[in-house]
Amino acid sequence: MRTTYLSKAMTLLPLLVLVPILQAQTNDATSTNPGTSKVRIVRLSQVRGSVQIDRGDGRGFERAIANLPIVEKNELRTGDGVAEIEFEDNTSLRLAPNSEVDFPRLERSATGATLSSVRLGRGTAYISVVKAQSKAVPNEFTAIFGNRKLNLDPGTHVRLGIEGTEAKLAVLDGAVRVDQGNAAESISKRKTATFELVGEGQPTVARNVEASTFDEWDHESASYHSNAASSGAFNSPYAYGLRDMSYYGSFINAAGCGGSMWRPYFASAAWDPFANGTWAWYQGAGYSWVSPYPWGWTPYHYGSWAYCDNVGWGWMPGQGGSWYGLNNVATLTPIERTTGGSGHVQPPRLPVHPPLPHAPSMIAINTKPIAVSQIASSTRFEFRKDSAGLGVPRGTLGNLNKFSRESISHGTASTAVYASVPRAGQSFGGVSSSELLGASIHRGYAPASGSPSEGSYNGSYNGSSNGSYSGSGSGGGMGGGRSSGASAPAASAGPSMPSGGGGVKR
Repeated sequence: MRTTYLSKAMTLLPLLVLVPILQAQTNDATSTNPGTSKVRIVRLSQVRGSVQIDRGDGRGFERAIANLPIVEKNELRTGDGVAEIEFEDNTSLRLAPNSEVDFPRLERSATGATLSSVRLGRGTAYISVVKAQSKAVPNEFTAIFGNRKLNLDPGTHVRLGIEGTEAKLAVLDGAVRVDQGNAAESISKRKTATFELVGEGQPTVARNVEASTFDEWDHESASYHSNAASSGAFNSPYAYGLRDMSYYGSFINAAGCGGSMWRPYFASAAWDPFANGTWAWYQGAGYSWVSPYPWGWTPYHYGSWAYCDNVGWGWMPGQGGSWYGLNNVATLTPIERTTGGSGHVQPPRLPVHPPLPHAPSMIAINTKPIAVSQIASSTRFEFRKDSAGLGVPRGTLGNLNKFSRESISHGTASTAVYASVPRAGQSFGGVSSSELLGASIHRGYAPASGSPSEGSYNGSYNGSSNGSYSGSGSGGGMGGGRSSGASAPAASAGPSMPSGGGGVKR
């Protein structure tokens, strides 16, 4: 009976989210194109290492953090880091190290279809466009490089790289139509097209796709979003961010607290959803609250939070009434449902004034130290009480419920893990910092292998889907703003994993 109840809760949730999003389309800023608007739900869904963003507010590039909303004209670049951007329909864009993209167009048509274009300036980008659940309102997705445009249909998955004066397009799935001037060419699955960026000559097409260092990371991430889009519990094209909520938490029936509420795993009754985060300024919209948690998108843009005695904070989808988008302050005004009022915590105070021209536009809030789950040794991952999933790798450690209960009872819980560090070639020796960014953490023990390409592993891996989280008092932390309380520990690099011990597989 309990399983049925939880299943129904997650099945109905997309429908609750869908209606207010559609209603909000008439209220947000309109586009210069007749019949279209700028109502979009695009976020920076994953950050590892050095990632920067220019949000068009005149401050240039700033440190990027996960769950930042992405709006039209934003620019994103990676140094020794990787990043992922997630769109409403679970389409996703991933950037390898030393890459740069911008977003010339993020609109919504009068029919509700999304109209997206991204432009790759340098480096390597992976784009996976999910298969449409309905053919009635097809979305449009265009990738631009040089003077060429790629029209990506649903079910298309590509790797696009720019190096020097050449661009290479590897079609991993589907087929791609390339527009250049008045001509067009179709590139089919498992082929690689090489273009000269100068001029409009025809590409050279090879009948194979060579492996690349970040292919495995891309494949895992694309599968994560694809599974969310095809799951029966997420049958709405606007069921955005719900895959994260399903993996990192569950609905419970909190007696005396208004019925069903969602709670993250690894959160005791003392955990506070408002203690750590960032106020990010957006011109024309004001300050938007950005949560550091890997599931921290939907619960902070829709519905509201309630505190229940002996249970703690939980999220209720039906209480908010609308999708708040950038203006998500209303979700930070919790609805109290307590018998005695104990444990009530005030949400973070909204900054009174816009940031000064040369002041940071992202202000870190840390009213208490933040707990982070992390790698504890070369073969062990440690879950920590009140981490609420922060630091837990996305989708690779199986069911988290048991570990959650154990960590809340004992403070910590652990499981055996190994790191998979893919390598495109057969080079020997240690793992480079760039290769490490493509690593993934898996539950269990590394399969036995005598391959000399295993090499040695002597580095650190940040398993958080949110990337690094540092809440320093001033400068650097969560966008470089000033903290209102205690500093949060840095999670940008977990403990080093010694070489040997069978903890690494390539």
